[in-house]
Amino acid sequence: MQLELISTRRCPFVQRSVITLNHKGIEHQMTFIDLDDPPDWFHDISPFGKVPLLRVDNDAVIFESAVINEFLDDITPGQLHPADPLQRAINKSWIEFGGSCCSLTFQIMVAPDQQSFASQVAELSANLGRVEAVLGDGPFFNGSEFALIDAAYAPIFIRLDIFRDLLDLHITDALPKVHDWQENLLALPEVQAARVPELADLFRQLISSRNAYAQARL
Repeated sequence: MQLELISTRRCPFVQRSVITLNHKGIEHQMTFIDLDDPPDWFHDISPFGKVPLLRVDNDAVIFESAVINEFLDDITPGQLHPADPLQRAINKSWIEFGGSCCSLTFQIMVAPDQQSFASQVAELSANLGRVEAVLGDGPFFNGSEFALIDAAYAPIFIRLDIFRDLLDLHITDALPKVHDWQENLLALPEVQAARVPELADLFRQLISSRNAYAQARL
C-alpha cells in the first residue's frame, strides 16, 4: 500500500498524522504544498480545500487528521486507541476538543490587537485547564501507553514550546500535569521528527505577513 500525506509545513493537523506514521514506522511519502497557490490537482482531491490529505495507492483520498490517524492505526498492528469502548470514546472526545486548541494557537499568532491576543491566550489556557482536570499521573494521557490522543495534542505542545521563546508565553507553567505531558511528548523522537526545522521562522513570517499584535513580542 502506497501512502502519500499531503499538507503544508506549518499545519498542526498534519503533524498529528506524521507523529502517528513515525510512531508506527509506516512507510510513506510527504508532499508539501502552498495553500496560497496550490497545484491544480489539489483542488480535484480536496473537497474543502484543506489539509492534511492522505492519498492511498495514488487513488483514494482520506481527509481530516483524526480519521487519517484511525485509518493508519487500523491497517497496522499495535492499536493506539484504548481497548475499552468507554475509554476509547473518552479519548475521541478529547481529541475533538484538541482540534479547537490547535486552532487557538493559530489565532494567537494572527490576533490583530492586544485585546484579541490576550483573549485567545486566555481561552487556550482555560481549555488546557480543562485537560489538566482529567489527566492522570502520565507520562501520557492514558498512563504508560502512547495513544492517538497523544499524537493529537503533541502539535499543540510543539507550538507552545516555540511560543515560549518566540512570544515569551508560558501557558503550561501553571498547569503541572499538562506541563509534564508536554515535556514527555516533546522528548519523543517521533514528535521531534514531525517538527520541520524552519517552523519557528514560518511562524515569524505568518505573524509579520498579518501585521499581527504578536509582532510586537518578537
